Amino acid sequence: MAARFPPVSSYDASARVRRTAAADLDGTLLASSSAFPYYFLVALEAGSCARALLLLLAAPLLLALYTLVSEAAAIALLAFVTFAGLRVRDVEAVARGVLPRHYAAGVRADTWAVFRDCGAARRVVVTASPAVMVADFVREFLGAELAATELETCRALGDAWFTGRIKAVLVGERKAEVVRRLFAAGDLPDVGLGDRESDHDFMAICKEAYMVPPDRRAPRAAADALLSRAVFHDGRLVRRPDPAHALFALAYLPLGFLLALFRVLFNLAMPARLVRHTYRLTGIRLRVRGTPPPAPAPGAPGSLLVCNHRTALDPIIVSVALGRPVACVTYSVSRLSTAVSPVRAVALSRDRAADAARIAALLAEGDVVVCPEGTTCREPCLLRFSALFAELTDRIVPVALDARQGTYYGSTARGWKWLDPYFFYMNPRPGYDVTFLPPLRPEETCGAGGRSAVDVANHVQTLIAKELGFRCTKLTRKDKYMKLAGNDGTVGGRPENEKGAADDSAATATTKKLV
Repeated sequence: MAARFPPVSSYDASARVRRTAAADLDGTLLASSSAFPYYFLVALEAGSCARALLLLLAAPLLLALYTLVSEAAAIALLAFVTFAGLRVRDVEAVARGVLPRHYAAGVRADTWAVFRDCGAARRVVVTASPAVMVADFVREFLGAELAATELETCRALGDAWFTGRIKAVLVGERKAEVVRRLFAAGDLPDVGLGDRESDHDFMAICKEAYMVPPDRRAPRAAADALLSRAVFHDGRLVRRPDPAHALFALAYLPLGFLLALFRVLFNLAMPARLVRHTYRLTGIRLRVRGTPPPAPAPGAPGSLLVCNHRTALDPIIVSVALGRPVACVTYSVSRLSTAVSPVRAVALSRDRAADAARIAALLAEGDVVVCPEGTTCREPCLLRFSALFAELTDRIVPVALDARQGTYYGSTARGWKWLDPYFFYMNPRPGYDVTFLPPLRPEETCGAGGRSAVDVANHVQTLIAKELGFRCTKLTRKDKYMKLAGNDGTVGGRPENEKGAADDSAATATTKKLV
């Protein structure tokens, strides 16, 4: 039956004007036809490792059901194992903060170009995936309406929970029914896009339709080609958890934790000047570039090492790269992290005057590491820097950091943050790049140069971003947590040009709207 519809490669944008479109998601707009990785992420992030393992063990049965019985039966079982007993707000948090990045990374360039081109008036995604999983991604990244499978919920203990049951799986004729409801009878979609037989029903009622041939290696749409960009996201897994990657991530977890403990305790026992070398022995790749500032002379003040913020290990990595202890300041200090940290960590109070005095006292004793972004960002972006540090000293050394994590992220917003350093060390081959940039010249500082603290902060940020090849943004720590908490609207819940943007560099490039 696939021969009924021409391939999407035959679509000719210049032939006629198309203003409405309807498309399937998995295998059509996304290169992979399997939705299993996204269900796995929900099971792991909103549930537990045990639930994720159960889902992984059920994969052969799910495949047999899909092949021998029906697509609807396989989806019903997949949804039950994934969602039964999960709290609705936990799943919504995962759908908002974890799934969009993985979805966005898998968008096919060819079908997205067709869908975007012919949907000038209205775009609709028709998918068998649960609406709670895909709604945020479809709305913000694809700019489309959504027709998807709905899950049953119930209320208990003052909260809403998923029962695991599906009201109706959106496949086959049900897709056609929902398209008819969404569009007027005489104004059905100009273009329909699908990739499998269960899409034929809704494709047949579109004015023209195209099949998307399976190709897991099809070119992906560039991040900037979508209507939004995943600057802020959460979750522990770096890679899309296809069954093989999911199995490795779970099976390696206990071994990885033991390896992380060994790496922490072994290197903690070593003299600071040797740790850079023992890192290599324990499989941690540390690359140091530039010229580290010399140790301060006895009685002389130290340097303020201003870094971008990749993980909670940033101050420790800078100390290892220097080969000597440093102090660091942070907004929160975990007791466990402090107990195994080779650097002195001092908590800030968020009182500007008190924090300035605290940092000044530390500088009188030696070098201090500060991450003025205030929070980590996983993407090649820098958040707006706090200008507080620029007023404290003229001895400012910008330090550009980049972390390499292949399996687990060493940072989280929703998870147990005290485990963040261990998750970084759990990666089979974790790595860090540390680049010491030249110290600011006297004319580039507040004291000798008379520049404003904001100008100095923006200058330091620009230097670090240029070295790393990252983009500067107008986003802040507050924007990150507002995004992950589900605030919709403009960046950070306020118009970009509202009061507060004046602290940004004139050269700062604003990211696309984040919702």
